[in-house]
Amino acid sequence: METKRQQKFGRQIQKDLSDIFQKEFKMLFGNGMVTVTEVKISPDLSVARCYLSFLLIDDREAVMDQIEFQNKAIRNALANRIRKQVRIIPNLVFFLDDTAAYAAKIEALFEGLVIPPAEGDVPNRVADEID
Repeated sequence: METKRQQKFGRQIQKDLSDIFQKEFKMLFGNGMVTVTEVKISPDLSVARCYLSFLLIDDREAVMDQIEFQNKAIRNALANRIRKQVRIIPNLVFFLDDTAAYAAKIEALFEGLVIPPAEGDVPNRVADEID
């Protein structure tokens, strides 16, 4: 369970990282777009686990590799924004957030599901005709 301080700090980093990705590191994504879906902060505020979601990007793994390669520069850009607000600039660890793709996959499975009625179940219309 995160404390209020961790949650507040995580929301601030999420907002700042989103802004950094849209303005300063836009060249990493071409015409695609990145969304910082969630940021979880360690209890000592030294590590930020950042979950990213991508739109209009085919090779997500290559983009994640580019982000990892630019991790130091991204952390430096974040430090320039929050330097006066925090004592420690957290280390950034990026993860691919695939919950949207997972939800779409589950939804497709439910759409293709055919559930026949059980043997003991008789529709009401047929039950009325039998009586």
